[in-house]
Amino acid sequence: MILAIMSDSHDNIWNVRKGLEMIQSHKATLIIHCGDLVAPFTLKEFAKFDGPVHWVLGNNDGDPYMLTKMSFSELKNMEPHGFIGRLSLEGASIAFTHYEEMGYALAHTGEYDLVCCGHTHVHRLDKIHQAILLNPGDIMGKDGPGSFCIFDTSKREVKLLNIE
Repeated sequence: MILAIMSDSHDNIWNVRKGLEMIQSHKATLIIHCGDLVAPFTLKEFAKFDGPVHWVLGNNDGDPYMLTKMSFSELKNMEPHGFIGRLSLEGASIAFTHYEEMGYALAHTGEYDLVCCGHTHVHRLDKIHQAILLNPGDIMGKDGPGSFCIFDTSKREVKLLNIE
């Protein structure tokens, strides 16, 4: 299974749209977003994706109530997880959160194959015990091109993609 891992959109819908096009070309079937979507209109952009979008709250999500309400009522493919998300996909145990400190702690539990986080806007790829700790950078493109990652659950490989 091919997953797209994203974080820190910060309402940059132009980069979100470009990222979604790139995800389609890489044949990803699921998106994990590690927080800071920010506004409901950004959530609606992600809802255009054909598969499920699992997301957690970040520190800049201005209206968590509305984001969650829209996910449950209007946007059927959106899956909110609060502050920590957990998935099991094709034998891969995955956790995701916004803060790197929380991601680091989750990776140290030994329970996950992949732990994803965001917040710093900087790409990070580390191995902690058997876990891959991944920060995909930011979709927003705060200090350079926006970025996100593709993860192959069968090969356990990560690929960094920059938004042009």
